Amino acid sequence: MVGCSHHDVAVDIRERLSFSDAHVRNLYTLLHHRLPGVESVMVSTCNRVELYAVTPASPGNGSAVSIDPRVLSSAMAEVLSLDADFVHSYLQERVDRDAVEHLFLVAASLDSLVVGEAQILSQVKQAYDLANLADATGPTTHAVFQAANKAAKRVQTETSIHRRRLSVPSVAVGEVVPEVFETLRGKRVVLCGAGQMAEETLRYLKSSGANNICVINRNFDRGAALAREFNTDVQPLENLGEQAIAADLLIGTTSAKQPLIDGPTFAPLHERRGGRVLLVLDLAVPRDFDPSIGEATGVYLYQIDDLRAACDRNRREREKQWPKAKRIIDDEVEAFLASMQQRATGPVIRQLRQRADRVKQQEYDRLLGKLNGVADPDTAREIEKSFDRLTNKLLHPPMASLRDDAADGHSRGLLEALRHLFNLGDE
Repeated sequence: MVGCSHHDVAVDIRERLSFSDAHVRNLYTLLHHRLPGVESVMVSTCNRVELYAVTPASPGNGSAVSIDPRVLSSAMAEVLSLDADFVHSYLQERVDRDAVEHLFLVAASLDSLVVGEAQILSQVKQAYDLANLADATGPTTHAVFQAANKAAKRVQTETSIHRRRLSVPSVAVGEVVPEVFETLRGKRVVLCGAGQMAEETLRYLKSSGANNICVINRNFDRGAALAREFNTDVQPLENLGEQAIAADLLIGTTSAKQPLIDGPTFAPLHERRGGRVLLVLDLAVPRDFDPSIGEATGVYLYQIDDLRAACDRNRREREKQWPKAKRIIDDEVEAFLASMQQRATGPVIRQLRQRADRVKQQEYDRLLGKLNGVADPDTAREIEKSFDRLTNKLLHPPMASLRDDAADGHSRGLLEALRHLFNLGDE
């Protein structure tokens, strides 16, 4: 793997190194011509740019060709029309087990800026799917990305690291709203503001089933643009009072210096609501709604400090789950590497056993022929057992060494030595 992430590269550099789908397709084409047989998958998100590559086997001996990481980074630079030295200077390199473990951590969201966020697994899947469509993948990338998906699913199901929300809007919509309303479908939601906090809140509202949302903003055009993006209603700030009367859920995300609704203003509005329950989520700093509003009957007011406290609690709970999640990743990495080593050593062990069995059978048949029927069936069976024991004892040291080296991930050299020593060929 060659790449960078939020851990080591600032956002302005990551923006310059980011790959669109068109860039990714061009990269696969370039790698195909420059490195025939290489398998590759590019994962490019707002927080990371990582190219995973599996080197091809060399003709004639089945061993992997070592590729200079600069070849990969230079290809990335060429596709992005950037200086190769500039690109290479920001990329980290991970090889073999480290690269596999890193991919598993990424897919499971243990390497994310917000640990446990759910989006990264779908992004990894999309990257893998795009590589498949471009015919850039192969047996090893299929195996490792499917294993990464399996590891991530285990982390999701066996820990609670993904179930603890960390952003204020996610806590507000995902944890506070269900305490008041069984569903947001059909409920009138009035969202004040059109900035980043409002946009994030809208995403959570939509994913939670809200289908009757009104955006209100001081700058009407900006509010209208956000409303169009999310297919919601939009109203001018002057209509906030009437919208508050109709609302079941009232949310504030603006940067206004003064409250949008103070106590005296809210009192007559509350009377006209007819005693209906109102949930108020004040996500703004300074606050959009006077705290006294929460004292009215049937009004439940949550302010930014309440929600931040919940975020902090959730973050601590996620941190407690991290060691358990990491153990799952370690188990899955070891299982994957063991399966890959078995895949590599299995044919050689099978060929070695078949070759030894053929030689044993030939010598056994030759001996029985020389005895010319002198040996009775019981004696013949004992002779065959002796041949079997001799064969097993001779095969045990090389096969045990191969298995031990495979378990340690260092079987390649011994595999080649056994092929040559026993003339096993390249299968």
